[in-house]
Amino acid sequence: MLRVLGRGSSINVRKVLWTCAEIELDYVHEPWGSEALPTSLPRFKALNPNALVPVIEDGGFVLRESNTICRYLALKHGRFDLLPVEPQSRALVEQWMDWQATELNNAWRYAFTALVRGSPDDPDPRAVDASIQSWNLHMRILDAQLASTGAFVTGSTFTVADVVLGLSVHRWLMTPMARPQLSSLGAYYDRLSARSGFMAHGRNGTP
Repeated sequence: MLRVLGRGSSINVRKVLWTCAEIELDYVHEPWGSEALPTSLPRFKALNPNALVPVIEDGGFVLRESNTICRYLALKHGRFDLLPVEPQSRALVEQWMDWQATELNNAWRYAFTALVRGSPDDPDPRAVDASIQSWNLHMRILDAQLASTGAFVTGSTFTVADVVLGLSVHRWLMTPMARPQLSSLGAYYDRLSARSGFMAHGRNGTP
């Protein structure tokens, strides 16, 4: 049976759990995390030398990196609605997933760490403000994309791009900071909330 390793509060683990819910996969979730590493670090680093979650074990196959895991599960289980086979449609899904992992994540990281996680270091207010401004700018980009599609990130069909970006929208809305009112993002958030997987692993109170 598929094993998903990683604490349930991690946004990256929740991507995988939501994808499993969309595919209706049976799996075992083992809440590995930083608090478990002192006693289990050697085994965990054998699975992922970076000692980061999530990691999956699918039979004898071990895979890390959350966006890659989501794509793997969709492809393995023939969910071509979630990850299209046609090259251009698939490229658009992967484009937005890569944008989330690089551009968007880099924008929010400093502000989120300071405002939600309580960084042990004394945060620089100017750096926090710059991160918020960059985060809001990137969310405007996503809002414009959703305004153009009128539904989901790449068009009328829900894909794994919506899994990773839906969780990002939730984090943006849950972080105590100033943000613009973006109507297409708001409608998108409501649309995702009709999905049980999002309610269980996305809009569940965890930013």
